[in-house]
Amino acid sequence: MSNENVTPAATTAARTLFRAALGGVLVAHGSQKLFGWFGGGGIEETSKGMDAMGFRPAKTSAMLAGLGEAGAGLALALGFATPAAGAAAATTMGVAASVHAPNGFFAMDGGLEYPAVLGLAATSFAIGGPGRVSLDALTGHVLDRPWMRAVAVTAIPVAIGIQIYRRRQALAADHAPASSATPAEDGSSQPA
Repeated sequence: MSNENVTPAATTAARTLFRAALGGVLVAHGSQKLFGWFGGGGIEETSKGMDAMGFRPAKTSAMLAGLGEAGAGLALALGFATPAAGAAAATTMGVAASVHAPNGFFAMDGGLEYPAVLGLAATSFAIGGPGRVSLDALTGHVLDRPWMRAVAVTAIPVAIGIQIYRRRQALAADHAPASSATPAEDGSSQPA
């Protein structure tokens, strides 16, 4: 007799519900950036925010953030290409969490709580797969192989690290003192 009191059907239902809900939240969040839906700023306003936060080029960063949320969210909701979708969402949320980290943990203080939880949830699907009720299952897991999961999970911290590094470099360049070279020092033949 098993000590397990949860049926396989209940596990499947719970996994499917959680995956669809996570995907839906990500789609809504990304749609704010891409289309200005749900009170969001759309690409133009998101680009301004990205520039102020040090993400360059700003418009490309806004598009990638929106697609990383909405596109990956839709794929997660459908259970399609789950390793790649989970990694894309986790990377986007990991970078967002790094922006919020100076504000502490809790979301009510502007902290990293919300994006960190979304990123960890997306990572769990990249690791564990979408479950039985998914397009990956329907297609014979063509885009959800064990090696794909390993590559996706390995890529998450690397991609987050690259984005954090690029952001820090851009912010450092923004705060660097202006060159104090005179025209003669910089190779110009014009008098000072």
